[in-house]
Amino acid sequence: MKADNEPTPRFGLRSFRAKFVLVVGGAVLFDLLLSGGLALWNVQKLSRDATSEVGEGLTNANQEYIRSYAESTASSVDLLLDRVHGDVKALAGVLQAQIDDPRRRQQVGATLSREAPDSVKVVYDAHGDWAQNLPGAPSVVSVWGYLLGADHNPLPSVQQEIEDSTVIDLVAPTLMASGSSKLQMYYIGPKERPIFRTVPYTDQAQTFDRLYPGHNKAEFWEFFFPGIYGSWQQWASDPASRPVPDDITQTAPYTDAITGKLIVSFFHPLWTRDRTGIAGTAGADITLDQLAEVVERVKIAETGFGFLTMSTGNVVAINPSGQAIIGLTSSSDASTQGVTGLERSLRASTQPAIASLPLDRNNDGVIQHIMLDSKGEHVPYIVVLKRLKPTNLWSSGPIKSETMSVGIVVPEREIYASLFAAQQSISRATNRILLFQIGAIVVSLLIVFAAVLGISKRITAGLRALASAAQRLQSKDYSVRVSIPTRDEVGAAGIAFNRMAEQISFHTENLEQLVDERTRELGDANQEISALNEKLRDENVRLGAELAVARQIQMMVLPKPFELEAIPGLEIAAYMRPADEVGGDYYDVLQNGSRVKIGIGDVTGHGLESGVLMLMVQSVARALQEANEGDPHQFLVRLNRAIYKNIERTNTNKHLSLAFLDFEDGRVTLSGQHEDVLVVRADGDVERIDTLDLGLPVGLENDISQFIDTRDIVFGSGDVIVLHTDGVTEAEDEDRRLFGFDRLCRSVQKRHGSSAEEIKTGIIEDLMAHIGIQKIHDDITLVIIRHT
Repeated sequence: MKADNEPTPRFGLRSFRAKFVLVVGGAVLFDLLLSGGLALWNVQKLSRDATSEVGEGLTNANQEYIRSYAESTASSVDLLLDRVHGDVKALAGVLQAQIDDPRRRQQVGATLSREAPDSVKVVYDAHGDWAQNLPGAPSVVSVWGYLLGADHNPLPSVQQEIEDSTVIDLVAPTLMASGSSKLQMYYIGPKERPIFRTVPYTDQAQTFDRLYPGHNKAEFWEFFFPGIYGSWQQWASDPASRPVPDDITQTAPYTDAITGKLIVSFFHPLWTRDRTGIAGTAGADITLDQLAEVVERVKIAETGFGFLTMSTGNVVAINPSGQAIIGLTSSSDASTQGVTGLERSLRASTQPAIASLPLDRNNDGVIQHIMLDSKGEHVPYIVVLKRLKPTNLWSSGPIKSETMSVGIVVPEREIYASLFAAQQSISRATNRILLFQIGAIVVSLLIVFAAVLGISKRITAGLRALASAAQRLQSKDYSVRVSIPTRDEVGAAGIAFNRMAEQISFHTENLEQLVDERTRELGDANQEISALNEKLRDENVRLGAELAVARQIQMMVLPKPFELEAIPGLEIAAYMRPADEVGGDYYDVLQNGSRVKIGIGDVTGHGLESGVLMLMVQSVARALQEANEGDPHQFLVRLNRAIYKNIERTNTNKHLSLAFLDFEDGRVTLSGQHEDVLVVRADGDVERIDTLDLGLPVGLENDISQFIDTRDIVFGSGDVIVLHTDGVTEAEDEDRRLFGFDRLCRSVQKRHGSSAEEIKTGIIEDLMAHIGIQKIHDDITLVIIRHT
């Protein structure tokens, strides 16, 4: 048996304290692990969802940018060709008018022959067996040997053709000096009298002798352009037989006899008065350099490039580095008869993915993902093909329809660089959150373990104290006291025991013992307060990390500089600075084809809740823009309805002022209620536009259609529009004076004529100088739009 004075075991597997620690500690440990695991799973899911949403948005934006780039490049090529077509049609119109009025034609020819005899008098060349006018005339006219009589002078009908065609000396020089750049313009007579009159004057016949031996004994049209004349004769008898409903015929690229450059010719057949036959042709040449210049200007990301290809796959224009990347080889179809063509076909590419590219209409504007071999490494690329307007093409034989295509090629790793950076940023943020969460769980486990041990000690301490005090009291130690802070039965027993002991040792108790007891109680309370402070610090660290992630996500959805630079006709510079970790200001620049929508807004208050509402507005606006909602009134009505329902669901009292600028074809439309819009004209004049009557704050009412109005703003070249939130005009200096709208006007006027970026930087410098060391109390957002 245990002796009466044997001490009670303090901690053992059978002790009450051990049982308490196992039961309570196990339950709390399970709860922490379960809640912590759920938190970690939610963080990972949020990261995956955010990565997916950001990735999809950036992917769509990048692909739309590439398609838009291809469309704009194709439009530039079409515009160049249209301008050449216009010049050729102008020349053909003059010549056709002469043909349709023979009397006037002879009068003009006779007059010009008298005034400029050098244009109609040709001199025979015995070596070449042809006749040509001497230098000094605006044009050179060449007459081949088979068109000369026995006296080596042009046959009468040929001489008349020479005189009648002198009108080109009046018209062609003006057309050469205007419109698109052209190598030469000319008139070629009909099959019976194919004289060749060209502006400007060159050694035309001499060059033909050198490059095309035997041409002087052959029929001109069939020697140089076999099949083209027959096609025109068929058009004369059946106009509907034109492959493309246009009189212009374009040749495939070939080597020019005079300059040696690769050129493309544009012919416009001239008709007889009764429109049943061919009376000759008007023409113009442009160098392939002009087409190549448009395509070679393509610059996407670091190494993206463009090319121009025919429907057969023959590449007309590409820069040398691009040619090497897609594996093209060049060859010339050299011959002694006809013009010399250029062959550089996609179908002969050393890259299988390029050789198999589809060039049909079904792939017009479609994003295609291919793999190209680069030094033994397979590199993913994006290719977009955009078809040009169809044209009548002569290559060899009858004229046929041709539709060329502009191709854009860019490495995926470059176009998706921003996407990869965003995904890496989200991944790093997620990893930090996970580390903080795991750290919090570990710290919580340690705190819980310490707390369970402490509580178990607190609960069992009373029983141990009573047992020990009873033994000491049994040994006649009447000064013993027990400290049991609990208010249960053990505590009541302790109180009764103390009263009993107090009655026994009342006269022996002293003040020092009371002080010691109070000190112990204060020490216990101090430990509890320290533990609570540690929990608060951990919670603050976790909340700060979450706010940092939210701020980073908010800043990632703002327009990127390359998006703003890609908008034609506009310079856009923007600045946003939240007052807290997460701001409530909104701005965005959305482009859909030729339509650009610029939005700016201010959510009431700031912080995480305002930032979330700002992200809602950005997402809804992006969705409406991509859905081609072009009506500014309906755009705001639908956006407000979506935001109102989200606010109602989240039970928040937030709303925001919001306005949009719609820019299309040089026209600007303002809608929505926000801060006043500042317009600085090219001559420095300032206009202030009030938006109070153009809308209602978004999120207050389900239907605001009756409050929305629009206003058209004249926006000419050199004009500047300034959008801002009240964080700019209500910023205070040390004396609590506001920056104000007038200072904003002066700051913009001071930089009149500068770029949008310089204006933005100057305004921010003036604003920060005004604020000085004062705290920024509201989000600051500034958007500068300059019409170039």
